Amino acid sequence: MEKLESALATFANLMWGPPLVVLLVGGGMFFMVHSRLMHFRYLSHAYNLLRGKYNKQDDDIAGDITHYRALATALSGTIGLGNITGVALAITVGGPGAVFWMWVTAIVGISTKFYTASLAIMYRGKDDSGKSQGGPMYVIREGLDKKWLPLAWMFALAGMFGTLPIFQINQLVQIVRDVIAIPAGIATANSHLGFDFILGIILSAVLFAIAAGKVKRVSAFAGLVVPAMVGFYFVLTGVLLLSNVAEIPAMVGLIFADAFTGDAVSGGVLGAVILIGVQRGVFSNEAGLGTESLAHGAAKTDEPTREGLVAMIGPIIDTLIVCTCTALALLVTGVWEGDAVGVTLTSQAYEQAFPGFGAYLVLAMVFVLSTTTVLTYSYYGSKCMAFLFGTKTEKYYLWGYMGLVTAGAVASLDAVISLFDGVYATMAIPTMISTIILAPKVREVAKDYFFRLDDGQFEKVVPNLESSTSE
Repeated sequence: MEKLESALATFANLMWGPPLVVLLVGGGMFFMVHSRLMHFRYLSHAYNLLRGKYNKQDDDIAGDITHYRALATALSGTIGLGNITGVALAITVGGPGAVFWMWVTAIVGISTKFYTASLAIMYRGKDDSGKSQGGPMYVIREGLDKKWLPLAWMFALAGMFGTLPIFQINQLVQIVRDVIAIPAGIATANSHLGFDFILGIILSAVLFAIAAGKVKRVSAFAGLVVPAMVGFYFVLTGVLLLSNVAEIPAMVGLIFADAFTGDAVSGGVLGAVILIGVQRGVFSNEAGLGTESLAHGAAKTDEPTREGLVAMIGPIIDTLIVCTCTALALLVTGVWEGDAVGVTLTSQAYEQAFPGFGAYLVLAMVFVLSTTTVLTYSYYGSKCMAFLFGTKTEKYYLWGYMGLVTAGAVASLDAVISLFDGVYATMAIPTMISTIILAPKVREVAKDYFFRLDDGQFEKVVPNLESSTSE
């Protein structure tokens, strides 16, 4: 296990060098300049799209799910443990200043998601069964010359590993063990593999029943659970922050100060703070990875710009709001200065705010966050598998995927984090390169769409969120 952890850490460090940070952050800044920020002026229109105000009930339009469900599916993959464990890891390793650089990835990620999701609709392709599909691999295959096809294979191969459920299940099992199993005497800190293994098997069976329904069932589950999950988290964190409101200004100041010094944890190594912040920011909102395109590419629309507008809401909700709440909760309670890591650190913060039941509240959040992410990732990974080896292989991927739920229950956290960091970096390379090349196509289509929108050329329907979330 030590050799495996060392090998995965070397792989992650190799992939996460300065060039990748420049590609992700610099690429996002390029999209902001290239677009002249025109999409930022249509946030209210994006909200109306989510409400179903412009939905067309036309069977000839490609896609399987509504704008709302596409965003809910994407958010169920991003509003996951990256918002709880990822933020905790960022602060533990990189200090409070890492949160600032997470914000930077979110701000530039708004434009990145606008571009990548627009391309997912513009360049949908057919799989070997003739069904329309979206995602970076199809964007590369349909939008670029054949010489770029190896990038599509690179993304699909990395996507099969980057969407594995190991991290989510690992952290879910950890908090169940800490909060329930160890106090009940079912497991101990040094002897818990039997409990972890049994819980992993149970989770595999339950999640398989939902994942087998593919995107429609996964999106329906996400559309139901994600709003409730976000609302519950806001209420819980709001109470915690209000009870420590006097500490908030000082902690916000610490975030900004440490972002440019790295003194809090990293010993003044600014580069380490930036790297950790960008890593965890990308892990949180996935802007530039391409996974969001797999969900938004399934939206039932013939207007690429519409899906780009819907997608750009993701980083706002995910990182600028949810991750900031988590970061402030860890900072104002002071738990970040302790020895705990990962989800245990977050659990301590809420237990301090809600003595006696705070850890159980975090357990409930982690259960929902991790299971929705696992379900969404099972859909992403099966699409990557189908692209490489054909749609008939999807069922085998799903069986193997759910088997790895059990493996994630007993895996080493260090090894899991290194694996994800490495393959996430690998996914980002083809996604960002292809998006930069095709950026002029996105701007051209967007300018035309916004002209028609401002000219009143689109027929509106009665806004109805309930109908927009149902098939």
